[in-house]
Amino acid sequence: MSEPRPNLVRRTPFPDSVSRAVVTPLQPSVVYASPDPDALDGQYEGRSHGYTYGREGHPNADVLARMIDRMEGGEGGIITGSGMSAVTATLLGLLSQGDHIVGGNQLYGRSLRMMTQDLPRWGIDATLVDPTDAAAMAAAITPATKLILVEVVSNPTLRIADMEGIERLARERGLILVVDNTFTTPYGFPAYTRGADVVIHSVTKLLAGHSDVTLGYVLARDAAQRKAIYDTNVTLGLTPSPWDCWMAERGLYTFDMRFERTQANAAALAEIVSTHEAVERVLYPGRPDHPDHNRAGALLGPNFGNMLSFRLHGGREAANALTRAAPLVAFAPTLGDVGTTLSHPASSSHRGLTPEGRAALGITEGFFRVSVGCEPLDLLTRDFTAALDAVG
Repeated sequence: MSEPRPNLVRRTPFPDSVSRAVVTPLQPSVVYASPDPDALDGQYEGRSHGYTYGREGHPNADVLARMIDRMEGGEGGIITGSGMSAVTATLLGLLSQGDHIVGGNQLYGRSLRMMTQDLPRWGIDATLVDPTDAAAMAAAITPATKLILVEVVSNPTLRIADMEGIERLARERGLILVVDNTFTTPYGFPAYTRGADVVIHSVTKLLAGHSDVTLGYVLARDAAQRKAIYDTNVTLGLTPSPWDCWMAERGLYTFDMRFERTQANAAALAEIVSTHEAVERVLYPGRPDHPDHNRAGALLGPNFGNMLSFRLHGGREAANALTRAAPLVAFAPTLGDVGTTLSHPASSSHRGLTPEGRAALGITEGFFRVSVGCEPLDLLTRDFTAALDAVG
């Protein structure tokens, strides 16, 4: 008679230890066991804290949220599955059929699509306005307006929103001010402490910093709004992966260093690119010739960021020549990576706009956005000089 096999189905308890892990444990469990129905009631009714089902929250998401909360100066942030899921949960959680939203006309491309194509299908109207002009935003407000959505630094032309005027307008009209703070990060512009009701981040970008996670974050000041956003996030299944949260936490530990190095590189690279004959225009908020340079200085102080844009003489042919001549600079529709990436909005983030719509924003076929990384400046100088030389 054979020996009975050991029971491997029942979970082995995690070992107790008088010492603790230095690194946050990764907890991929989808479900969490409670001792009895009364204890589960206590969790759902807020009398005790615990986890139930991964879609409703998990420890790795909470660790990451608390870290970003400290950066923003608030508490109660929510981690979502992506930057766009953070936008989606916010807009669908706070708006209803018949409401109206005023947004910046140079938001991230998918945010623009949601406002112009998706929200109207659900009975929510949207008006897009130049965020550098608070008076124009005021003129766009209707009796049905409930919310304003802006980015401090616009994507991809790096215009600087009139945040003081917009914040004042939202307070006077009783509107919810939502700020997508992805480009600037809390260190560039502390949106929450400067009056935003809701702050959104694509954690995928500069916060995580290594192009290996996809996550979003939302922080709402009002408890009822926070619950509405959380409930929408859970109901729509915009769930963050524990692995991605764990990886993003790791990335945040080097954020301070990356933040300083990348924006120093960006300022230097903007000057280098501006001197090349193939370049028609450089856009960097730290340059005196930027149209919003004075406002950028007032809002951002010395932190002009790691993003710059430039426009080549010529169209698609020039754009192809540039990217082919810079194989070590990743041509990819992203930003915030530890390495420099090059993006062509006309063929990526803003391809959903008509050619006329892109032209109105100054996005030509020769327009590029650069997310500057942490490489040695001499490498960036070499790569971009060679690429621009190839344009002719």
